[in-house]
Amino acid sequence: MRRGVMYGMLAGAIWGTVFLVPRLLPDFAPMLLGAARCMMYGLVSVAAALPMARRLAGKLTRADLWAVGKLALVGNLVYYVFLTAGVHRVGIGPTSLIVGVLPVTVTLAGRRDAGAVPLERLRWPLALVLAGIVCINVDVFAAVPSQPGAGGVLDKLIGVLCAAGALASWTWFAVENTRYLRRNPHFDGNEWSVLLGLATGVFGAVLWGICSLVPGAAQAAPHVAARWHTFWLLNLGLAVGASWLGTALWNAASKRVPLTLSGQLIVFETLFALLYGFVYDARLPRPLEAAAILLLIAGVSWSVRRHDSHDDGAGRPAPIDHAALTVGANP
Repeated sequence: MRRGVMYGMLAGAIWGTVFLVPRLLPDFAPMLLGAARCMMYGLVSVAAALPMARRLAGKLTRADLWAVGKLALVGNLVYYVFLTAGVHRVGIGPTSLIVGVLPVTVTLAGRRDAGAVPLERLRWPLALVLAGIVCINVDVFAAVPSQPGAGGVLDKLIGVLCAAGALASWTWFAVENTRYLRRNPHFDGNEWSVLLGLATGVFGAVLWGICSLVPGAAQAAPHVAARWHTFWLLNLGLAVGASWLGTALWNAASKRVPLTLSGQLIVFETLFALLYGFVYDARLPRPLEAAAILLLIAGVSWSVRRHDSHDDGAGRPAPIDHAALTVGANP
């Protein structure tokens, strides 16, 4: 179990870089960043798909293609464009904290599924989460912007809405992805992850083409060759690290720790994202940021514990399937 916890921490440390890269590339438009990351993820998935290509082709149906297309579009491309736009406008801290509410939103979205927790049991955990969100939003609109080029109130509002859009996109993806795999068990997690990666690469290439052909679509200013080199290197790092290695580590962790612990390990992604952001900005969290961090971590952890201790009425625990949240390799 200790090894599983270590794997979970390492996965969170890698996934935290997803929030840092847009901060390192503020001069590239969110759509351009989203297209590039998705294309790199697609290339990595092509390499992973080659040994199993014949097996995958024999299993695929038209319904599978439609499902994997929807999931890849919303859970990978749309999610990352929203996340990048949020980081550009309000920074890593607020964006990562809003997206970090994922375990709670997935629980709420799946409340009608078998084994769901009654909302009365989540009343106080959700109150802590709501208080944390209020704190981070008050801080966003009250603090002096530490990020170069940060805009006014309207720009900050757009940033918060983009972070909420990223949370909504991945919440939908996590719930629908889990439901589809339960209804169609002919794919294992690795095969489905590869299919999602291939579809993501296709959507990334299409978006890149739109950004290249439509004037102003990406709102990207000319860049020197060195910036493009950094751009592609960082996106390749995300594809190999966050999309492949991070998920492999998480899957290894989920096999070694109980569900009551695995749900809480997801919080490491938010913690490492915050750590990277504060180190990059060379500052400590402001009081409201610190309060939001404590409230959100406490609320999410409490919600996970409430869900994992829920009984299905027949004397059996009915925990949320946290491991299924990561199938698809895109935190």
